[in-house]
Amino acid sequence: MTIQRIKPGPRMSGAVVHGNTVYLAGQVAAETAGKSVGEQTKEILSIIDGLLGEAGTDKTKILMTNIWLTDMATFQEMNAVWDSWVSQGNTPARATVEAKLAAPQYKVEIAVIAAK
Repeated sequence: MTIQRIKPGPRMSGAVVHGNTVYLAGQVAAETAGKSVGEQTKEILSIIDGLLGEAGTDKTKILMTNIWLTDMATFQEMNAVWDSWVSQGNTPARATVEAKLAAPQYKVEIAVIAAK
């Protein structure tokens, strides 16, 4: 079975396709880094849409999502953006935890696994 790497870099790929499964790396905001959790979440979900599209799938096929927040007090703010984006009737299994992220300007990171 072949492995397809999307947006490969020296440390990680944006997404990896193996068989009928698509694995996305944890995505963080680039343009809205340092801004609100809502703004970062909106940007990250747009990035996820793009990567899933490149992999030949979309958000209706997401199986699992992991979300990391630097402050659980922003959980509702993130959820407001998530709820307006996620495909109703196709919601994935999901975990959300509080964690220190790679750099202080990042307030949210999201990783997904999807079917093709």
